[in-house]
Amino acid sequence: MTCPEAVPNEALEISLCGPEERAEQADLFNGCFKKSVDAAALAWRYDKNPHGTSVSLVSRPPGGRGVSGYACSPRLALPAGDETQAALIGQTGDVCTDPKWRKRGIFSGLDARCMEETGKLGWPVVFGLPNRHSAHIFLELGWERVGSLRTWTLFLEGGREARALFMGEGRLKSWLAPLGVRAWLRAKIRLRQEAAGRFGVRGLKLFPKTCEDLSRAVEADFALMVRRDAAYLNWRFMENPSGLHRALGVYDRENRFAGYAVVQLPSRVGGVGYLVDLLAPDAAARATLLEGAMASLTTAGATLVRATAVDGSWWNEILRSVGFQPPQKSHYLSVILYTHDASHPLARAARDPSRWYLTDGDRDDETMG
Repeated sequence: MTCPEAVPNEALEISLCGPEERAEQADLFNGCFKKSVDAAALAWRYDKNPHGTSVSLVSRPPGGRGVSGYACSPRLALPAGDETQAALIGQTGDVCTDPKWRKRGIFSGLDARCMEETGKLGWPVVFGLPNRHSAHIFLELGWERVGSLRTWTLFLEGGREARALFMGEGRLKSWLAPLGVRAWLRAKIRLRQEAAGRFGVRGLKLFPKTCEDLSRAVEADFALMVRRDAAYLNWRFMENPSGLHRALGVYDRENRFAGYAVVQLPSRVGGVGYLVDLLAPDAAARATLLEGAMASLTTAGATLVRATAVDGSWWNEILRSVGFQPPQKSHYLSVILYTHDASHPLARAARDPSRWYLTDGDRDDETMG
């Protein structure tokens, strides 16, 4: 085994990785995080995305295996629905360093190489969502912080288990769980009034091709939005290795598809479910989906539902309106940018993430939590 103390940083070799190196990357990932992956999961994430192949790198000592890793995955994005300016943008993920090799500044070399590669590919901007403990590292490397996002919580139940799951937000907040349940029950009444019985919900086995039409109908209202076509959605959710996602379609009285919601099931009965993604141009269809999503998670045994939103965004307001509770002010992720082409409309749009269409479904994570 290579002794870290015997290898200077300048001797480390930074390499672009291909499909044949996914097992090595998975081993490195599993040595750094509590959430584990296998080579097949990384192949799904890096190689099978219909929007393009990820840039993934590892840093290795001579003749050794990876000790630090980094990835950046493409998303086809549009500025205010302008098809002529659609382009791939990057999202960073899977930043990890073997514990024995940490606190040596190895990541700075990986970041520089990754930005070099994404610049060559012509991606006008790259964004990331680091936690508050690691964001400063990116800022020191030339990234810019442009916003924040937080994970909100909806109480489906207010008993002991719900309070225990919410204890991370503070003892007082956890004891307010029954009030959170009442907020959801009031919101459910409003959703039913808004829906007015115009739509029905049923499960989807695959996303229909008409998802792209719905995405186009919404994109013009947002400064930046990832294209939600059937190929991308089926890869992101239906082919997801976790098997934890369920998609719901909403249909009008003439059986016309009008939108979808995606939830992530709790890993155990009494656990946490997630509202992952939603698309419905019609407000009544959206109301129907929101109630249907919570009903499906209740049936699956969820006690709480969580969803992440950029501060000040449309999604933030939707979550608040249906009874989601905010976290402590200190609990947030940063939205950071690295700009390759400041003149591109997507780079300009990216500077105000409160105007993005961003849900957990847009994040570079196999699952939430």
